[in-house]
Amino acid sequence: MQLYPWAQPTSAGFTLRGWRSVPSGKPLLHFLHGNGFCGRTYEPMLQHLAESFDLWLCDVQGHGDSDHGGRFHGWNRSAELAVEAFQANRAMFGEVPCFAAGHSFGGVLTSLILAREPALFQRAVLLDPVLFTPTLIGVMALSDVVGLYRRNTLARKARARRRQWPDRTAAFAALQGRGMFKGWSDESLRSYVNHALKDVENGVELKCRPSREAEIFSSFPRRLWPSLAKVRTPTQVIYGQTSYPFVAKSVARWCALNPVVSGQVVPGGHCFMQEDPRASAERVADFLLQRD
Repeated sequence: MQLYPWAQPTSAGFTLRGWRSVPSGKPLLHFLHGNGFCGRTYEPMLQHLAESFDLWLCDVQGHGDSDHGGRFHGWNRSAELAVEAFQANRAMFGEVPCFAAGHSFGGVLTSLILAREPALFQRAVLLDPVLFTPTLIGVMALSDVVGLYRRNTLARKARARRRQWPDRTAAFAALQGRGMFKGWSDESLRSYVNHALKDVENGVELKCRPSREAEIFSSFPRRLWPSLAKVRTPTQVIYGQTSYPFVAKSVARWCALNPVVSGQVVPGGHCFMQEDPRASAERVADFLLQRD
């Protein structure tokens, strides 16, 4: 799989970056990553998808090779900026069908894009999107008003996350089988170590600052459920059997609310696509291309 870097200055005053295929005439897949990751973290799954699709991978503000960009501009604005970068460059791929996929944070951003841009993508697959229930959003909003939400468990863990290692071998050994990387295939963890870390003077360091990861965990998308109700693009949500309990509740609610949305539960956790990249790629392609 041959990927080339792209860079796009945005209306927010910073540059988004990512990776793309050489246009080949295949359908084009727009992909957004999870919080703390970057597009190429998912290479084991993406290389299977590259057999059927050209790829457009966008690293969100402060992730991968994109600029940190100062304060986090929020979930909704991040979705808008991803579209801005895509629209500025997609003509190079010609008049091909466009599809969307995203994981976790990137899955939610993709859902916001679908609501705002109903004609942009023909179909979409969201991989374990962190779709907060209305009750959870209410708690977050109230906590946000009194400044408590910034101290939530995920944000606290992110801020405490180790940021540097002597080299990539040491990073791989330290992360293998631990925390969110539990159950990941070796090739998936290698992709993370190769692409989500950068070389620095004393070794390697996370490209996404733990403070940025915590900022995202300390915030939430605005008008999420009104947006989800507006989606008209056929969408499948695939989520892990042992993922966060609120994900299954939200998927069931969204499927009941919107007839173009379907759900599918699969073995594994929140990062099931990093546990079994090939099977995940097959599920994504089967829905997007409507293969029996």
